[in-house]
Amino acid sequence: MARDLWLNLPVREPERAKEFYTQLGFRLNEQYASQDGSSCFIVGDNKVVLMLFPESTFRSFTGNAVANSLQSTEVLFSLGANSKDEVDELALKAERAGGTVYSRPGEKGGWMYGCGFADPDGHRWNVLYMDMSKMPKG
Repeated sequence: MARDLWLNLPVREPERAKEFYTQLGFRLNEQYASQDGSSCFIVGDNKVVLMLFPESTFRSFTGNAVANSLQSTEVLFSLGANSKDEVDELALKAERAGGTVYSRPGEKGGWMYGCGFADPDGHRWNVLYMDMSKMPKG
């Protein structure tokens, strides 16, 4: 089984993308030395790695065209939050950093509270706080 999870995303403007994720509070991996404008972040407590690559670099190792994430969605990344306030805070940070909140913070199903945002390149994320004591039994 794999030890780590790396999320690799193509970005149109690497510096703008780096600033966006920095403003969200993702931890920049200072040990990563970029040769091509890419950047590396550590996400959350489980050390998930988020790599941002210029589209040309991304295309060179995928062997495939880069999807236009501003027009369609290929994947939705989900982040767990510790509270409703944390969900609200991340939605506000995303908007202030130049992202788009496409689903405002709110209750979902009586036991979840969440929101959805897209980064400036259109990559979609959602943030969920789950109150497990209210989760439907089944």
